[in-house]
Amino acid sequence: MTQPNDQRSQLEALYAEMAPANLTPLWESLAQLVPKRPQSPAVVHRWSYDQARDYLIRAGDLISAEQAERRVLILENPGLQGLSSIVPSLYAGLQLILPGEIAPAHRHTQCALRFVLEGEGAFTALDGEKAIMGPFDLVLTPGWQWHDHGNPSDRPMIWLDGLDIPTVRHFDAGFAESFPEKTHPETAPPGDTLARYGRNLRPVRGSAADRRPAHQPLFHYPYADWRPALDAMAGAATIDPHLGHALEFLNPADGGPVMPTIAAQVRLLPAGFETRARRSTDGTVFVVVEGKGRAVVEGREIALEPRDVLVVPSWQELRLGAADDLVLFSYSDRAAQEKLNLYREECA
Repeated sequence: MTQPNDQRSQLEALYAEMAPANLTPLWESLAQLVPKRPQSPAVVHRWSYDQARDYLIRAGDLISAEQAERRVLILENPGLQGLSSIVPSLYAGLQLILPGEIAPAHRHTQCALRFVLEGEGAFTALDGEKAIMGPFDLVLTPGWQWHDHGNPSDRPMIWLDGLDIPTVRHFDAGFAESFPEKTHPETAPPGDTLARYGRNLRPVRGSAADRRPAHQPLFHYPYADWRPALDAMAGAATIDPHLGHALEFLNPADGGPVMPTIAAQVRLLPAGFETRARRSTDGTVFVVVEGKGRAVVEGREIALEPRDVLVVPSWQELRLGAADDLVLFSYSDRAAQEKLNLYREECA
């Protein structure tokens, strides 16, 4: 019988001999490839908005939006250095558009959302229709739709970009294209899509008025709409012990998540409320919209201040507490996980 030391040395010799043939033994890596539970390389982290904003404004003095194409500071997870990822499947960044600037029109395979943090009156134009943005509006730029940004106001405009860049990179399916002009010609007045598709109604399919893509008609979810809806829910519904009062943004075409790979939610936790422990497989990015509170992730307590960004990787136990009425926006990869039958959650 081969002794353990002899077996190990013989195996190592075999591995060395196999290596030039690009063969490796599964039995040496099976536990990592098929883990008993998620073991994300991402770590929990909070970005202070005030600190990030200072760096972003300083960058605005050094490079224009046109030079940069997109003047963005990437929120890179400390556990994923060099990958431009906030969790393994998602990207996050803070984008700045200064007064009078235009970020040129382009399109790409990746799906993107914009969650406005500061400023009012700038726009994102999608296929030639402007969404005039205000604080805490959610604006989508679905994959392969032309989009440009501009700021005719007299104040800086800053928003959080959330994209599925790492997911598209994983599939080696990324394409991008620049529009021949800085901005897309206007195809509809601002707010036209919201009026047609944003009232739980839509133009009759196939009619001349049905102008948006059938799979993704709506792209602007204003704060003025979603915030009262959250308050109305809080006034009438029993609060969920693990989520607080929570609403999901929907794609009106199918009632599903706003984009194929990304789901987005808002939550309200009344002052003094603390959620019970919960974990889920979707890596989640939170933005503090209103109020102050705390997050406890795997026993680590993290203070939450207005406009801060917090990332909670897959299968990390999370509890949230509200010092004031606490409103949170979040996006995650739950949409993709549910399609692949991967999503799980566990509530204490």
